Amino acid sequence: MSIAAKDLNGRAKPAAGGQSPKWTKAQHRFDHTMRWVFVGSAILVAAVIFSIILFVGFQGTQTFKDLSFAEFFLSTDWSPSSEQPRFGAFPFLYSTLLMTLLAVVLSVPLALSGAVFMAKIAPKWMREILRPAADLFVGIPSVVYGLIGLTVIVPFLGKTFGGGLGYGILPASIILAVMILPTIMSISEDALRSLPGRLEEASLALGATRWQTIWRVLLPAARPGILTGVILGMGRAIGETMAVFMVIGNSPKIPGSLLDSTTVLTTAIVKDMPNTFYGTTWNNALYLMALVLLVISLGLILLIRIIAKRSELK
Repeated sequence: MSIAAKDLNGRAKPAAGGQSPKWTKAQHRFDHTMRWVFVGSAILVAAVIFSIILFVGFQGTQTFKDLSFAEFFLSTDWSPSSEQPRFGAFPFLYSTLLMTLLAVVLSVPLALSGAVFMAKIAPKWMREILRPAADLFVGIPSVVYGLIGLTVIVPFLGKTFGGGLGYGILPASIILAVMILPTIMSISEDALRSLPGRLEEASLALGATRWQTIWRVLLPAARPGILTGVILGMGRAIGETMAVFMVIGNSPKIPGSLLDSTTVLTTAIVKDMPNTFYGTTWNNALYLMALVLLVISLGLILLIRIIAKRSELK
């Protein structure tokens, strides 16, 4: 007796759901194939990422064959092309951290104000205009920001404060603040919108004003999402190259002021890498700077994961 069910004319009935056995078998084969395609894609992406980390890490650590840890990270003398080369990267580390922190300080108040306005105050028609406009800033090439900084911000700062050409940490931080503002604002707005409506309703029902509700209830509740946006903004600020390269001045020294020419890790790599030969101490030192940037980026991503996990537990 045949296992397959048949109708009155002796023809095999289709499987449950209106599908024939052949179609079901083909569908299973397709699902199996696509599963392996996705697994292979994930393995390929992971392999590329780990290959980059291993390559940069290996080349960077070769620096310590010729230099000590303290000489590279704590020395302030960067003169790799002199008769007695020196490879002190401390000025680059210091300027990178100072520039990033100043950019975040300038950007966060504006980004939070914009996020609160779009999430809780602006009418719908205005949000539909402002949100795409904010997203548009993310797509502007960094060289355009650098060109505006070079032709507008740098001359303005030089004329306003005098005593210099206007290059330095301050114009670079202003440019970066504008560049990271849409990222922080968009993520903060999403964090505020994701809050349950009962929080705002309960606060208003207890007699709190709208501003008190935003400041004391909504912003603290959305803190994990806001911190995520700030950290992502920091990651972009640390890794930005072209816009910073055009306005920071590119002098390998610790800046004496915010309008003193200096160099950060990314611009040092871009400026010096074409002048080096693969495998030399100078070349390896630049790879070590790249490794430092990579470690900072991975650390920021890990910090985002930790914040997300803690917010889930709460």
